[in-house]
Amino acid sequence: MTTSAARLDLRLNARDKDRIGRAAALRGMPVAAFVRETALREAEATIARPPKARTGSLAARLRGRATARMSTEDIMRLTRGT
Repeated sequence: MTTSAARLDLRLNARDKDRIGRAAALRGMPVAAFVRETALREAEATIARPPKARTGSLAARLRGRATARMSTEDIMRLTRGT
């Protein structure tokens, strides 16, 4: 049985690319293997606990609840739908 490989291209700024390269080197891995392993681990975690579905628009969720005296934390809680 042959396995076909699909390609994934990614554009990064130089700073991000350097950070990923340093992290891969600290793990003693090639950059491609590090990115693949990290992305797959995050994908599995996301699939295992998908984000809560949001209903309605942001404006609808905030209507009647947002005030000028709300803290940043309160506003973030409202925008996340929690």
